[in-house]
Amino acid sequence: MDRLFISEKDASFEVTAYVDRVGDDLLVLLSGGKAHVGAVGIAQARPSLSDPSQTSSTGSVITLPGHKEDTIAKHLAERLSAKLGCGVVVVAGMHWEGLSQEGSERVLLLCARIGERIVEGLKGGIDG
Repeated sequence: MDRLFISEKDASFEVTAYVDRVGDDLLVLLSGGKAHVGAVGIAQARPSLSDPSQTSSTGSVITLPGHKEDTIAKHLAERLSAKLGCGVVVVAGMHWEGLSQEGSERVLLLCARIGERIVEGLKGGIDG
């Protein structure tokens, strides 16, 4: 895999993701609406604290002032890291002028779908 491109649409919303392999790890660029850099989430796979036979992850996030992509970036990085067993960096930037609560919920659903599609596309392991 050189680069995986995923797009999810719902009415007037579209979210895209570019996924690149960086050694055994992943770099995900997640954008929608007016693209920009709003937050960076990073996560590393590790044994679960409650059940060491399961894989979990630990994550952190850096958010630029005035941006709200922190939850999406951190959650997606942690989910992908735990599911794929690697380090993950998610750079997220999405903006729609006057976004309503309903619109925000639709965007979150699109991001979740993208996460599922990334896992499906890479579940067999990250090409080395």
